[in-house]
Amino acid sequence: MTTQTLQTPEVDLVYDVHEPRAAAGAHRPLFMIGQPMCADGFTVLASHFPDRTVVTYDPRGLGRSVRKDGRTDAVPEVQAADVRAVVDALGAGPVDMFASSGGAVTALALVAAYPGTVATLVAHEPPLVALLPDAEAAARATAACQEAYDKRGWGAGMAAFMAMTSWRGEFTDDYFARPAPDPAAFGLPTADDGTRDDPLLSDRSTAITGYRPDVDALRVTRTRVVLAVGEESAETLTARTTAAAAELLGGRPAVFPSHHGGFLGDQGGYAGKPDEFAARLREILDASA
Repeated sequence: MTTQTLQTPEVDLVYDVHEPRAAAGAHRPLFMIGQPMCADGFTVLASHFPDRTVVTYDPRGLGRSVRKDGRTDAVPEVQAADVRAVVDALGAGPVDMFASSGGAVTALALVAAYPGTVATLVAHEPPLVALLPDAEAAARATAACQEAYDKRGWGAGMAAFMAMTSWRGEFTDDYFARPAPDPAAFGLPTADDGTRDDPLLSDRSTAITGYRPDVDALRVTRTRVVLAVGEESAETLTARTTAAAAELLGGRPAVFPSHHGGFLGDQGGYAGKPDEFAARLREILDASA
């Protein structure tokens, strides 16, 4: 693996290039992107593709990618331009792409804005809250997580987030009538460390969850777009947003093993099934080879 930095006036984008341990053959480079997950979150999944060049990166303002524009927001169109810049810097396009969570939102913006950059996109559980039939209630639920974080700190905010993302079905009055979850019940700290810059729990995430993909552009793109959902995620927030996006594009989500972080090993704290997940991803990518 080599680490490289693409310097621009706004950000120094740091990315890792995992060279294949065997002849790459006709395989396209495989990008793995997340948001707010950085490159290190894909270490296990990348190891399952020794026959490909795998590229991972830290989104602007996260991990090693230092912003110079004075901003903290995570606008999908801006993130998409960053990924396009990395692809161009490597002279690697078109590439295949696996994109997780907020990274899947970035990837959908990328495909819509930059035709020809991606050959096959597997977009795993993008949190496109604005697409839900109960979008207003879902936005209220996400705002409540941010409020808990703002008022009581990381443990309270993460407990609220975990309770929200594990709720199955639409956000009804029953959901909002529940008492605030106890961080200790989730094994989370109850003390407030005073920080308020978490990219997941602060208002930095609003641009991602409120993003509306350019459906017209995605319907006519040459990119093969595969929306994907974990088999354990049924009726949770990101499963429903994935189904809504797939329906807009005229299809159904591909089912992957495990949950929202199903490609993670033990380092994620909530291990998935990375072997099975990687096999499913390879199956989908090979189908378009």
